[in-house]
Amino acid sequence: MNTPRRHVDLPDAVRAFATRGPDWASYVAALPGVVAGLLEEWELVPDGPAMHGYASVVVPVRHEQDRAVLKVAFPDDESEHEALALQHWHGRGAVALLRADPRRRALLLERLHPTDLSDHGDIEACEIVGGLYVHLHRPALPQLRTLTSYVERWGAALGSLPRSAPLPRRLVEQAVSLGRDLVADPAGVDRVLHGDLHFANVLAADRAPWLAIDPKPMNGDPHYEVAPLLWNRFDELAGDIRGGVRRRFHATIDAAGLDEDRARDWVVVRMLHNALWAIQDGDPDPTWLTTCVAIAKAVQE
Repeated sequence: MNTPRRHVDLPDAVRAFATRGPDWASYVAALPGVVAGLLEEWELVPDGPAMHGYASVVVPVRHEQDRAVLKVAFPDDESEHEALALQHWHGRGAVALLRADPRRRALLLERLHPTDLSDHGDIEACEIVGGLYVHLHRPALPQLRTLTSYVERWGAALGSLPRSAPLPRRLVEQAVSLGRDLVADPAGVDRVLHGDLHFANVLAADRAPWLAIDPKPMNGDPHYEVAPLLWNRFDELAGDIRGGVRRRFHATIDAAGLDEDRARDWVVVRMLHNALWAIQDGDPDPTWLTTCVAIAKAVQE
């Protein structure tokens, strides 16, 4: 009787994660053994070449006749409670969790199709994502970090930027003020957020047309989720940035039943935080800063 082959070749791009720093190098060095151990323990057989995201390796597998994927993620704060959120959703609006080992950041997930929303018409794609919000924004979980704790810190850093920073001072001050008001609202922590829901993090599926993947969960305000749909695929809006941003914005909030003013405020805050991080990293890309400012202005004009 043949023994199932359980060795997996890591993609070159995953091996290249090691160049990001010592912690990443340790993750990559341990990864072959971790994957092999999980395949053995969970009686999984590789069923295709390994794939990867920005911070994980994903291996198509079979367990007896069932098709699934094994995901092993880099142990960062953002992905710490991914299994908890997926369990909370029970497959409603998101990929189903079949098994997890949080210590090894390992998840066994239902296998979805490789098709995402990147090639869909952007308005239809925004409507699809807005429809997923309805399933994902469930009552908060006590184990999760809060969005407000992040925003307090980011807002303080934003307000400390020198006036010489390459951002309109009016927008900086507006974002600081809006962030302060949003943090003070008790409703700002009462729902589980996906945290990173954009066109490429929604895949086609068999049991539902579309399902969300790869959450970076936290407790927060659902209106925070909209902004990534405005900055992703931004090049497609050339020629009518204001109109394109506003059409996406309204398509999303209408599908999700979100409050327009609150969603608009979060877009302004989130885009200025994006600009802040670029400046803090040093030598920010002027095109990205222009994009952040353009989106913050477009939702208000």
